[in-house]
Amino acid sequence: MDRAGRDVLLLLVWGDLLINYVETMVVPAIPTIQNDFSISSTLASWITSAFIIVGAVVSPIFGKLADMFGRKKIYLISLAGYLVAVGIAGFSPTIYTLIGARAVQGIGYGIFPVGLAIITDVLSPEEVATAQGLLSGSVGIGTALGLIVGSYIDQNFGWQYAFHTAFVLSLIFFIVVLLKLNDTGVRAARSVDYVGTSLLTISTLLVLIYITEGPSMGWLNFENLSFLVLGLLLMAGFIFVELKVKDPLVDMKLMKIRNVMVANLVGVVSSIALMIMYFGIIYYAQLPPPFGLGLDILSAGLTLAPATVVMLVVGPIVGKLTGDAGPKPLLLFGSLLSIFGFSLLIINRGSPQDLVLDVIVAGTGMISIIIPLINMIAVSLPETSRGIGLGVNTLLRNLGASIGPVLATSIMTSYKNPYVLMLGNRILDVSFYPGGEAFDVMFEVAIIVILTNLGISLFTQNYKLKGRGRNVSL
Repeated sequence: MDRAGRDVLLLLVWGDLLINYVETMVVPAIPTIQNDFSISSTLASWITSAFIIVGAVVSPIFGKLADMFGRKKIYLISLAGYLVAVGIAGFSPTIYTLIGARAVQGIGYGIFPVGLAIITDVLSPEEVATAQGLLSGSVGIGTALGLIVGSYIDQNFGWQYAFHTAFVLSLIFFIVVLLKLNDTGVRAARSVDYVGTSLLTISTLLVLIYITEGPSMGWLNFENLSFLVLGLLLMAGFIFVELKVKDPLVDMKLMKIRNVMVANLVGVVSSIALMIMYFGIIYYAQLPPPFGLGLDILSAGLTLAPATVVMLVVGPIVGKLTGDAGPKPLLLFGSLLSIFGFSLLIINRGSPQDLVLDVIVAGTGMISIIIPLINMIAVSLPETSRGIGLGVNTLLRNLGASIGPVLATSIMTSYKNPYVLMLGNRILDVSFYPGGEAFDVMFEVAIIVILTNLGISLFTQNYKLKGRGRNVSL
């Protein structure tokens, strides 16, 4: 890898670190934000869901725009939207202002597919695998910083100051990208598919609203079902339009490529399990005994931090192995290791140390699944379609990531036990918390999800990257 390639890679790693830091720091603070605004856990889940939903919608759109108008320009637009929203979030007077700001922050998710497309433009195929491993491994540092530094700020200064510091860091990064990042020059002479873009945006939004509102409104509630039905109809309309239009937003022929299809399906499924793990651990760590471990925000964050550091080390290794051995062995190994990790979370979570060990195992398995997906998309598509291909994969992973918290909170709501506070013979208060059965069911669902992931991974067409390109072998 030459110096120019290293400089670009380091800059993109910085961006991934920043976004993951900000988004992870929010997770430990959710119970506190819920108490501050006196809201339900369902409404609190929108703090993460709003970001994920908008991020899912903009990812393929920004990926397509980057293919058409240049990577740097679209990267900066995505980052600018994120910067403004982070600034607003820290001053939110109501939960709805905060959720709205978080939704606008979702525009920042566009830097992920655009950044990955930049990497595939400037590096050779065998270098791309290792670089993607480093980028994915950087998620570990960003997540660790969010859990440790973010938790410390949340606990000692308030969650508002976490957003204030994030705004300053985002502003510095925006200026550096503006001055230092060069455009790769890749362009695709295409027109904007306004009809397809509108259909994709509205249909995805409606389906994700149905998923997010399911626990509170009811999965069979007529009003909520109307979101799902209309969303699915518009999605069908989107596919029909894309098959007919001259310059589609998403070329359906490319999406039918075997490894692209596998990567997209695995992206949805694995993201569900990953978010179940994060939400389950954070809530379990902070719930009072005997329902949880009774840890404060910082200590709860520290239970996840070691796993994210391990992911940093494992990420580049998995990236290198993806190039050397191909994606299929990594997907199968990651699935099996994740199943073992979730099994440990069911039978061995009695102390913070147990929790740390369990999450390290499960997290290593998850990173072994995620890294090959990006490489499969990049290797399978031509350079003028990589941005949109990676964007669609990001959309689908965000779709899964939005389902995970909903499943977790729905299970916690369904398995609550009473906690009676007494003084002598007098009952002072009765509270209801998710019991041990709730978390058992949660991690059992994650195992079922990963088993599905394992089945899909078996259809991967394996390949090995070599010095002069790629060698594809079944």
